[in-house]
Amino acid sequence: MATVEVLLSVLMLVIIVVSLLSNAVVLICFLYNPQIRKQVPCVFTLNLTFCNLLLTVSNMPLTLVGLVNKGQPGSDAFCQLVGFSETFLTTNSMLSMAALSIDRWIAVVFPLRYHSRIRRRDAALVLGYTWIHSMSFSTAAACLSWVGYRPLYASCTLSDVTENSQTPFAVFTVVFHSLTFLLSFLVLCVTYLKVLKVARFHCKRIDVITMQTLVLLVDIHPSVRERCLEEQKRRRQRATRKISTFIGTFMVCFAPYVITRIVELFPSVPIDHRWGVVSKCLAYSKAACDPFVYSLLRNQYKKTCGDIINRLLTPSSMNTATN
Repeated sequence: MATVEVLLSVLMLVIIVVSLLSNAVVLICFLYNPQIRKQVPCVFTLNLTFCNLLLTVSNMPLTLVGLVNKGQPGSDAFCQLVGFSETFLTTNSMLSMAALSIDRWIAVVFPLRYHSRIRRRDAALVLGYTWIHSMSFSTAAACLSWVGYRPLYASCTLSDVTENSQTPFAVFTVVFHSLTFLLSFLVLCVTYLKVLKVARFHCKRIDVITMQTLVLLVDIHPSVRERCLEEQKRRRQRATRKISTFIGTFMVCFAPYVITRIVELFPSVPIDHRWGVVSKCLAYSKAACDPFVYSLLRNQYKKTCGDIINRLLTPSSMNTATN
């Protein structure tokens, strides 16, 4: 194996380990903390976590095998099944992120009407749409024999195996990515930018009140005044940083792969197989990022992780003290 392929194999292995552990921790927190289970968005988070876990244990290792062995892992029927699952799981993950952004938008923009607008039944309907949408495209691709091993990505994925239907396959690919990646991206941008607008408005109101208070407190110590102004700045930056993370990770991880799939439709444009694998690794890396972006960096999950660790360490500490 060349040095680049060895590095790509190591990168894929790291993505598998991080994705498996981080998504497993999210699932453990969900099972441990009843407060997390009571929240309506947990339906989308749980669905996203399961999709990431299944993608990690089923598709990623086979892509690693294909990269190492430089060939198709398993029979054609097995590869078609793996490609079907990858199309379904990836599509479902993207739509789950879009659903989470819509939930956040309603919670921030319409806080007083949130519980009446978003209930578990509504969340179940949205989740049902994500499953129908994902199942429709993956089933259509499988029925039309557009799923198979693609050496460019070293994985079983969407591919015109027979090469006898290039135009229909090209149309399907463009429609699929437009109604999945592009639609999810537009939903993320519209909802999160509206959330950022509302967050900045509230920060501005808080800043005005704070400045009025500082003006009235003429005898306030300069260090206290400086800390208040610094907190204002951090509050504004925090909101921007969160929105940038949601949209940025989606684009950085998925855009290179989707663009490569579209460019691939033009036979005259050469694509290096190493770039194809890199773009695939980036798409897989979203499964490793999602637990941190949507769950583990939130205070509720941090506290739950701390409680679980303390509970695991307490019996051993007591036994050590007794001995």
